[in-house]
Amino acid sequence: MASHSDTLVVFFGATAGANGGKLGSDERELILLVWQIVDLHEKKVGKLQRRLVKPDSVDLTDQCEEETGLTADELCKAEPLDSVLQQFHQSVSAELKSLGRSSYSLCVDGPLLIRQVLHPEASKKNLVLPECFYTFVDLKKEFHKCCPNAGLVKDLTLPSMLDYVCIPAVVDQEAGLREVNTMVLLMLHLLAEPYNHKFSTFETVNYKFESGACSKTEAVDSETIIRARGLPWQSSDQDIARFFKGLNIAKGGVALCLNAQGRRNGEALVRFINSEQRDMALDRHKHHMGSRYIEVYKATGEEFLKIAGGTSNEVAQFLSKENQVIIRMRGLPFTASPQDVLGFLGPESPVTDGTEGLLFLKYPDGRPTGDAFVLFACEDYAQNALKRHKQILGKRYIELFRSTAAEVQQVLNRYMSAPLISTLPPPPPPMVSLPVLSTPPYIASGSIRDCIRLRGLPYTAAIEDILQFMSEHTIDIKPHGVHMVLNQQGRPSGDAFIQMKSADRAFMVAQKCHKKMMKDRYVEVFQCSTEEMSFVLMGGTLNRSGLSPPPCKLPCLSPPTYASFPATAAMLPAEAALYQPPLLATPRTPQPPTHSHAPTLAYYSPTPQLYMNMNYTTYYPSPPVSPSTMSYFAAPPGSLAAAMAAQTASAILPPQPGALVRMQGLPYNAGVKDILSFFQGYQYAPEDYSSLVGVSDQGRSLIQPKEWLCL
Repeated sequence: MASHSDTLVVFFGATAGANGGKLGSDERELILLVWQIVDLHEKKVGKLQRRLVKPDSVDLTDQCEEETGLTADELCKAEPLDSVLQQFHQSVSAELKSLGRSSYSLCVDGPLLIRQVLHPEASKKNLVLPECFYTFVDLKKEFHKCCPNAGLVKDLTLPSMLDYVCIPAVVDQEAGLREVNTMVLLMLHLLAEPYNHKFSTFETVNYKFESGACSKTEAVDSETIIRARGLPWQSSDQDIARFFKGLNIAKGGVALCLNAQGRRNGEALVRFINSEQRDMALDRHKHHMGSRYIEVYKATGEEFLKIAGGTSNEVAQFLSKENQVIIRMRGLPFTASPQDVLGFLGPESPVTDGTEGLLFLKYPDGRPTGDAFVLFACEDYAQNALKRHKQILGKRYIELFRSTAAEVQQVLNRYMSAPLISTLPPPPPPMVSLPVLSTPPYIASGSIRDCIRLRGLPYTAAIEDILQFMSEHTIDIKPHGVHMVLNQQGRPSGDAFIQMKSADRAFMVAQKCHKKMMKDRYVEVFQCSTEEMSFVLMGGTLNRSGLSPPPCKLPCLSPPTYASFPATAAMLPAEAALYQPPLLATPRTPQPPTHSHAPTLAYYSPTPQLYMNMNYTTYYPSPPVSPSTMSYFAAPPGSLAAAMAAQTASAILPPQPGALVRMQGLPYNAGVKDILSFFQGYQYAPEDYSSLVGVSDQGRSLIQPKEWLCL
């Protein structure tokens, strides 16, 4: 059997749109195919063949009509692509048999015809291409080997190559025939003296995308990465590989991006085997996947590793099984076992290696997340599993989706990097010795409009971005005066409050920075006071037209926002300032103990982020006064008082307004009555709790008639 290098089939095509260097960039269909066999051993050529192809949409551009000379009427009489490809295969096979050859390879003028036109169009039309279309010779690269001084490969054209070797141009022939004859002349010239070239470099097109894991330590070339945007949320890595059909994606080179909730956001990072493939992928910008157009942009290797890279040995072992279909299960009961999952999937969906084909995701402390990934040996098993989508396991419905190796790693990275829910540490000794800060770590209430509010910040904005946004006005910010605001889910809300050194400075910033751009968004800047800041944090609105009070909803569990636990009289004034809570209102004046023998208690009050069922905005101060540093350094007064009473029965405690308690693991359908019933037998705070704290009359009217749980 002759080798592939003994026989080449010169192959040329044209589309109904752009041709030449832009071939395939506009998704237009093939309308013309021309081919001719060249026997490299005997240096003979076969019969020149030309076929018109009928596209689904007979709509030629003016440029196409001018270059090809074809009309819509001619194309309407042609045969569709599948019939023409069948004729190509029969014609070439018959000629090879007459020449005593049994195999061949295609020779094309650049990779665009094969990679950017033929494979994508066949994929959209669900056509199975013959094996010969997965291997080809690029005449431009072969010519560059023989004539390296002719210029860069990407700049070579058929006329320029003819000029370089002093061969007269082919004229007076139909479009397609002229190009094929030119390519044949160049090939025969390279086979002759003085070049005696052998066509031995063959490019290949991957048959299918191979999934796999990527390590964070792996070197990734930024010139091989693109970002695809606008993907259907249910698309898998195989769907994305099909969109880029004809281009070679690296193993495990598709990473679906997730949003803050762990769901796909319609973006993916794709890694190709080299920069040439990446550049051709960029030409598919705004090509269609179904009815959606997909945007394609450049990306970096760091972005890809951030999404797809991982270090978990457990995941690496799980993904070490190749050629597996991955399904993601979401919403599993926390008590679900591997046997429960296997029983849920049923015998028609056997999992690869049984329980070894299951990966349950957990938080760093070992708690289950409710997510799991499952391996199936073939597509049929995976399809059977997907039929169980939203069926019940225990008392919960389970969601099933197609997944990827990169998504497995990304979801694991997200859970492993998620901060644990704050819990109370063991109570320290009654007296806690802490250094006194020179600046009080709380914000005093007032009506002076020496603050500004930034609204509409990008969700990725950090304190550094805000300082850059304010430019020369940063010198007028009070120390630790930048305060981010989080929403009920603990994520950036797009708001921030900044304390300025004076009301004049705040006014100046509001005038100069209002609707100034930060990244790709404009930011609104309003002048306000700390009291107005408090109202906004409770759910009110603040804009240039004034302040709107927060809504009052019943029933709800929200804390007395202005409340603070008292510091005892035994504290020094500076220490008392340290123990004030970081709230945006004036803390209550410390109450002296009723008996001189009362023990001295030192504690921090809980930060506002730790309340249950919040219906107001969370306050997140800038470092060093942040929830990570201003947390629980001692137990709250209620629990500490109980401990002290058990140790010293004769001790008399000072009056305490109560302690706030956070409950974890509540059922989703739990209501106020359920929680109050849970604490039956305990004493609740009086209804006029707000009278115990230093709150203005306007603020008290806004708080009532809310309810809160206070023990």
